[in-house]
Amino acid sequence: MGLAVVNALSRETTIQVSRDGKTFQQTYSRGKATSGLETIAQQAKKTGTVVRFSPDPDIFPDCNFNIAGLFNTLKTKAYLFKGITIDWQCADGILPENSDIPQSFTLHYPNGLADLLADSIGQMPLLTPAHFMGRVDFPDGKGHVEWGLAWLDCLGFDDGFLKSFCNTISTTNGGTHETGLRMALLRGVRTYAELANYKKISEVTADDILATCGIVLSVFLNNPAFQGQTKERLTSTEATKLVENAIKDSFDLWLADNSKTSSHIIEYLIERAEDRKRKKKAVETARASATKRLRLPGKLADCTRSSKEGTELFIVEGDSAGGSAKQARDRATQAILPLRGKILNVANASAEKFNANQEVNNLLEALGCGTRNHYNRANLRYDKVIIMTDADVDGAHIASLLMTLFYQEMPQLINDGHLYLACPPLYRITAKGKTVYAADDGERDKILASIKSTGSADVGRFKGLGEMMPGQLKETTMNPATRTLLKVQIADGTGDDTKDLVSRLMGKRPEAKFKFIKENAKFVKNLDI
Repeated sequence: MGLAVVNALSRETTIQVSRDGKTFQQTYSRGKATSGLETIAQQAKKTGTVVRFSPDPDIFPDCNFNIAGLFNTLKTKAYLFKGITIDWQCADGILPENSDIPQSFTLHYPNGLADLLADSIGQMPLLTPAHFMGRVDFPDGKGHVEWGLAWLDCLGFDDGFLKSFCNTISTTNGGTHETGLRMALLRGVRTYAELANYKKISEVTADDILATCGIVLSVFLNNPAFQGQTKERLTSTEATKLVENAIKDSFDLWLADNSKTSSHIIEYLIERAEDRKRKKKAVETARASATKRLRLPGKLADCTRSSKEGTELFIVEGDSAGGSAKQARDRATQAILPLRGKILNVANASAEKFNANQEVNNLLEALGCGTRNHYNRANLRYDKVIIMTDADVDGAHIASLLMTLFYQEMPQLINDGHLYLACPPLYRITAKGKTVYAADDGERDKILASIKSTGSADVGRFKGLGEMMPGQLKETTMNPATRTLLKVQIADGTGDDTKDLVSRLMGKRPEAKFKFIKENAKFVKNLDI
């Protein structure tokens, strides 16, 4: 699909293929061939493919490529194909001002996944310097799996990370290969610990293991299956057993060959499991009832105030942003609930999918007020519910999905004035020792214009909430004294119009979305590609 779509949306496309001692070429325009297949050169040793395209200005009148996204994608490919070299060149005038993307760079990582793991760990403290690394071919030529695992010293914190890929595609929402990894690690730890007579090992869960590890996982499969067009989740059922069996055998050998390290890891995991149980027991949930304790989602960092007056629930995307928010919050009044990836679009999901979705269930459990006809405003556990997402297009999409959830399932919560959007900044501007923040490009340009006469300024762009230091996040987005909140409201008299718009944009009918895009595309000034 990728090249076909690019070709259809391009004014000019030129494909050159070098093979069998010759270089062939064919040209296209707006999806149609403008030349036949031509032999343009005789080059005995040259092989490879060159694709050149120019976006159609009638479709993209103001086209800006995501240079950072392209560079990081190529960087990932260089990690995953051990030892290859990718030469990055960017033409003059394309890079945004103050961009941290180089104009020219050689991407070469001779140790492959080991280099990716080391760069991902950075300065994180390690529990042990011994890493669990490996590569195993699947039987019958079905592909292979490669992995790297580092044990992190983060007792009491969820600093672990798992970066997974399938055929070099980043599977940010996990999938069956991650399930196989989880099962292999848990089985391996329990088997070793039981043989070593650690009686409390049964209390350790896969989440305990993953929360204390930095992991990179890469699988190559023949004809993999993914969920959705963006391929963010692997759904190939056979991947679970293939990965589990491959990693489990290697993990058993690694644990046996590193007995002192393994014992240290087992003791650490048991300590973490006991710490988790203590924290769970200590969580204050008496607001619902003096005798009945609520069942709250595991990743919710609840506030300690017993009454809901003045309390706030921040809904954030991912553990990275959740970690920063937990450190920046006021523990007495502010609760943090990290959600993994983009939440379910409830406007086009079946009741079965809605009820089975773990992220939706976590949010409903945290709120405690029920949905639709079962909504009870007296049971709402927080005074303010604040959607806090990254200040970019992906963040806006996640915020839209969450607002759709509240509009469809809990409209009374909106009408009662409990739903808000946080306004994190997109830029940090430092000049003469003073730092200010800008919400968007327009505000950034105004600030830069006002300080031009006083000297140069350093401009940094936040890639997401997880990149912000806790102090910065608190100062700009979470502190009631310095932040800006947008209240989500349904304007009086627009009930049917709002319902129709939500149905068009978020519902099951793709033709309605396409019609909306055709009607409104001409108003778009800055297209994020």
